[in-house]
Amino acid sequence: MLVRSKSQEEELHELGQDTKASKKWWATLGIGIGVFIFALDVYIVNLALPSMLESLHTSFATIQWVVLSYLLAIAIFVMSAAKLGDMWSKKRLYIIGLVVFTLSSLFCGLAPNVGVLIAFRALQGLGAAFISGLGTAMIVEVFPPEERGLGLGIRAGIFGLGIMLGPTAGGLLIGLGGWPLIFLVNVPIGIVGILLVARLVPPSKVGVVKQRFDAIGTLILTLTLTCFTFGITLLQREGFNSHTAITFLVLSVISLACFLIVEAHILEPMLDLRIFRSLEISLGLALRFIGNFVMAGAIFILPFFLELVQHYSTEKTSLLLAIPPILIVFTAPIAGILSDRFGPRIISLIGLILMAGGCLLISNFDAELTVPDYIVGIIPYGLGVGMFQSPNNSAIMGAAPKGQLGITSGLLSLSRILGQTAGVPLVGALFSLVAIASNQLTPNIDVTHAPVEALVFGTQATFRVIAALLMASTVMAVGLWWLEQKKVNSFGELKIRLGKF
Repeated sequence: MLVRSKSQEEELHELGQDTKASKKWWATLGIGIGVFIFALDVYIVNLALPSMLESLHTSFATIQWVVLSYLLAIAIFVMSAAKLGDMWSKKRLYIIGLVVFTLSSLFCGLAPNVGVLIAFRALQGLGAAFISGLGTAMIVEVFPPEERGLGLGIRAGIFGLGIMLGPTAGGLLIGLGGWPLIFLVNVPIGIVGILLVARLVPPSKVGVVKQRFDAIGTLILTLTLTCFTFGITLLQREGFNSHTAITFLVLSVISLACFLIVEAHILEPMLDLRIFRSLEISLGLALRFIGNFVMAGAIFILPFFLELVQHYSTEKTSLLLAIPPILIVFTAPIAGILSDRFGPRIISLIGLILMAGGCLLISNFDAELTVPDYIVGIIPYGLGVGMFQSPNNSAIMGAAPKGQLGITSGLLSLSRILGQTAGVPLVGALFSLVAIASNQLTPNIDVTHAPVEALVFGTQATFRVIAALLMASTVMAVGLWWLEQKKVNSFGELKIRLGKF
């Protein structure tokens, strides 16, 4: 009788565990839908800009703000959204973000002119800031600590899937119903995501603390990020001779200093600066910034090489550029599982080394490059990105102080956005300067008009610099982790010696 009772208890326990596991995967699906449409919208719109320009009767300079207003809104509001996540319910805020994103997508699709479209794209960016800033923290809460890497790996894979499908889906939708369809398709997907999150994602169990919102810090940080993103954007468009761009960047540095001073002296700061005492968080964010800086630069340079040097068609180029995202989709979850088993440090280091090796292989690309040679060169890079992202994110989120999961998730998202924002103009400027200088061309010439040998030299030199940056980052990470481990061991030995007395 006793044996039977114990067996029933075990069966009930196993049933409970199965139910929890089922809810975990359904919750991941709901959160993942938000992540997917956010990633999709980063790249899907670029393809539609020419048809938007024609149908809305506007200029090239104006139509760029359809993309820029979205990215600016994410960069400016993501930290505020993350901070609110630590104060209130992450689940409710995520739903609000999905609702704002879905409704603004509808209004973007119905926009009668470019001004209205830009305004609703900015509103869509506000919704995306909540999705981007809180999604990682919610995944961490849904998965147990021993499976955190797996959860973040799945999230990274979903994000990679959105990036991969963006150009393809965009071309298909534009062909079927014109540019409005790329926004309207978000509406049914968003509604499904809202319902799944509302029904299946559990409420936040940690990190919801009672505190006042830091309005002053928020305003200063908003000014900092606005000046930085405007400055980098103008730098990309007008070059390093733009006085306006330099002015914005100087203002961003001044306002950042003011933000740090304010946050260090108020009782309830928006960003508790003590969080950066953690090596895992500080180094992880720095590596994430560098990783996304490199990714954005590589994605920017490779299409010019493939189309201007190899003379590949746009369709063939888009297929070749889809290889890294495909690898990320499959590699990121595996890397997450490996990081749960062997620790995130070693797996993320392997990823950095593969990225550096891939960039070195790409730096050997020349005018005689074949498609098999391209694939051999790009595979280590794509595998490296997939191996690096989720373990690095897992290390950062695992070190997040209790009650600050939201703000740590927001810092992750911000480091990605700033890395991408800075990567394109700075890597692009390096490529242009090297290519022009190699053939002693006129400094103000458009690099796309440079001869093939100049473009090849510019590509090779740029990717060698990128590889050196990744190698230096790897050495720095290993050195800092070794010093930290040495300090921990020394402290442990001291405690043992004191214990003997």
